[in-house]
Amino acid sequence: MMYAREESEYFRARMKAARRIYSGQVKPYDLPSQREIRDQIRVFARVYEGRRRSENLRQMRVAALRMMEILRAFRPRLIGSTLTGHARQGSQIDLQVFSDSVDAVAALLEIEGIRCEIDRRHSGKVGQEQALGHIRAQDRFPFELTIYPADMAQHVFKSAATGRAVQRASINQLEELMEREHADGPPEQPVPDEASRVDRFRIYETLLLPLEHVKESPVYHPEGDALYHSLQVFELIRNQLPYDEELLLAALLHDVGKAIDAKDHVAATLETLDGHISPRTAWLIEHHVEAQDLLDGSLGVRPRRRLEVSESFHELMLLAECDRQGRAVGVRVPDVEEALQYVRSLAEACGE
Repeated sequence: MMYAREESEYFRARMKAARRIYSGQVKPYDLPSQREIRDQIRVFARVYEGRRRSENLRQMRVAALRMMEILRAFRPRLIGSTLTGHARQGSQIDLQVFSDSVDAVAALLEIEGIRCEIDRRHSGKVGQEQALGHIRAQDRFPFELTIYPADMAQHVFKSAATGRAVQRASINQLEELMEREHADGPPEQPVPDEASRVDRFRIYETLLLPLEHVKESPVYHPEGDALYHSLQVFELIRNQLPYDEELLLAALLHDVGKAIDAKDHVAATLETLDGHISPRTAWLIEHHVEAQDLLDGSLGVRPRRRLEVSESFHELMLLAECDRQGRAVGVRVPDVEEALQYVRSLAEACGE
């Protein structure tokens, strides 16, 4: 029944099967375990699907790896039959994704042209942890993404049925699994040339657009969402230092981590942008909250001295001031495309 998808729940499948073959009372120890059922499903798949099963599993893992790369900023983890090897024709790919905004994850998928549907009903099936919602996405294979709060990325999830830790894999762990179990391993990543090199501005756009769905506290941010705020800060900086590309990028990107981990958005921002911004831009983003404390007079002497010795101290303080001013209602700002095109033109003028 489970192989033919007549039934998806282990408990109901066991009871239905027992009633079909036996009319008396069934003892729990007479019924097969979930592991035994999964192993039998795997046997059926091997018998009925043959070599197609192995190739289908490999293709599902390739698709999972691609989706996880798209969602890298949200620290995705592969779980379920695609990871354990029990997947068969028609199985979905299950991912855990960590973000404080379901909309931010959905927006990123839509940017990539992947159709998705949000189900905001909370779930407590896996060890009774509360998910923020689910996203069903259709790429080459069907996906189900369970969205958990960002601070649960290192949480040990346990099966409600067995009490054991749920098996899961990060991007690196999935690549290692494919190298072990599939002769050709994960898809090779060619050495990028100038024509195929990743466009960093495309990455910036992908991270900025979800901020439209991150609503700020009306007490401190009456302007509304984090994207509108970021574009205001960018425009204020551009009016004062229009040719400082690194500072402009810091103004535009300083809050992108709010769509990933609202509790520590600075760390999330730096982790996500690692390798795609200059050390100076990273430094400005890293210390923009401390600069706010300095404006308030609440920063300690030692942290203040560490900031003051930097050659970019004055630009950092300008960023902090514009961060405060960029909370107005109804002001005109450029859209994301215009802002990025302006910064791109500066980079091209400098020979990039």
